[in-house]
Amino acid sequence: MSGLPAALEGLCRRLDLDPAALPWDPLWSAAPDFLELLAESVLARRPATILECSSGVTTLVAAAACRQNGKGRVWSLEDGQPFGERTRRALTAQGLADYAEVLHAPLVETLLDGRSWQWYDLAGLPEMKADLLVIDGPPGKLQPWSRYPALPQLADRLAPGASILLDDADRRDEKEIVAAWLAEYPGLKAEWIPLARGAVRLTWAG
Repeated sequence: MSGLPAALEGLCRRLDLDPAALPWDPLWSAAPDFLELLAESVLARRPATILECSSGVTTLVAAAACRQNGKGRVWSLEDGQPFGERTRRALTAQGLADYAEVLHAPLVETLLDGRSWQWYDLAGLPEMKADLLVIDGPPGKLQPWSRYPALPQLADRLAPGASILLDDADRRDEKEIVAAWLAEYPGLKAEWIPLARGAVRLTWAG
């Protein structure tokens, strides 16, 4: 009826989401199994604050799980104005505007240890200690190790014991990024999850 994969339609029923108002794209959206992992993580851990790199169906799934929990809010960093507006409209259509906010965060030159990256402008991000960080952007084709800056840039926004979900972890860059993070952040723990595109759940020592 909606053109969504059966697993995603089942997740919509579980989270009381309207499949017809879900902006899912088979090329750009997270795979259904990652969306299920995200929903299960929010429902089980009941995070008060969720921080997300890149908006879309992940934003709606996390917000809907917060609604089901009766607590929690999602802050999503989005560099693309059209994508951000589409996510905002979908949140409103699903009755989730109170559970998520999409921040326009254009990609800007960011220097880390003398190396230049294109990374989200964090000027509009309020002070927070996130219990869950979801990393599904920027796109891998943007630059080598495109998602590496997530921890250097957001470490001070994470609560002790925070959970970090990294999508597309079967890609070589993501494997190298995780190895670099584990070497650079003592106490960081990683669990590899065998999903369609691969995923890693990391636990932040703080």
